[in-house]
Amino acid sequence: MDTLLALLLFGLFSVCVLAVLLTGADAYRRLTQRDRLAFDSRTCTQYVATRVRQNDSLDSVTVEDFDGVDALVLGDGEYVTRVYCYQGKLMELYSTREDALTPAAGEAIMDLDWLEMGLSNDLLTIQVLDTRGEVSTLCLSLRSGEGGAA
Repeated sequence: MDTLLALLLFGLFSVCVLAVLLTGADAYRRLTQRDRLAFDSRTCTQYVATRVRQNDSLDSVTVEDFDGVDALVLGDGEYVTRVYCYQGKLMELYSTREDALTPAAGEAIMDLDWLEMGLSNDLLTIQVLDTRGEVSTLCLSLRSGEGGAA
């Protein structure tokens, strides 16, 4: 009888340990999924914000038409970097301003459904639709309008 009681307590303890492990594993899965989704939604806007901050000097941030695609043009010299959305990808292209390249020539950065940009009175507004269908908006006040780099 003592052996049966010890075996029953061991079985109950094993079931409790298994339940705690399964609950912890499910909580961990949900947290990592939530963090991954948050990372994906922030990555594009933070990438564009960083690129703008790196190039925020007088007349070096513009939004232009690049072969039918809105492109953020960074740089004021002979060489510029264009950031744009093309065929479901965020693209970046570093070239001379006069190169006759098409949007397909850029380097794919990440998946993205669309990217909309506007520049008015030193306020850069960017809207991003990611592959999950979530829209993120980023507004940056360009410091170059004050006559200095950021």
